[in-house]
Amino acid sequence: MEANSSTGFAVGALGITAEAHLVVVRLAPGGVIGQHPAVGRQILLVVDGDATVTGADDAPRALGPGEAAVWEPGEPHTTTTEHGLLGFVVEGDLDLDTRPGAVDAP
Repeated sequence: MEANSSTGFAVGALGITAEAHLVVVRLAPGGVIGQHPAVGRQILLVVDGDATVTGADDAPRALGPGEAAVWEPGEPHTTTTEHGLLGFVVEGDLDLDTRPGAVDAP
């Protein structure tokens, strides 16, 4: 996929609902997901590899396996990788609790 100046990027849908969907993303070593706005609230969870992400403040943040980034609807963001990335992205109508790691908490 090369939209938004992206390189080395592949995406595949795992499940889709009217409110949110889950996709698996793969970035080749040196890959880039170019800057684009989040369609809805978006969570990137790194499963394997590394990621450097930016959000509205454009400050780079390094992520490793088990770490995640969250972007708000409309927030511009980018993702790059030095060694390659396998991750999950959940985006859409998501309620996030204020506690780390809590999604759709009661």
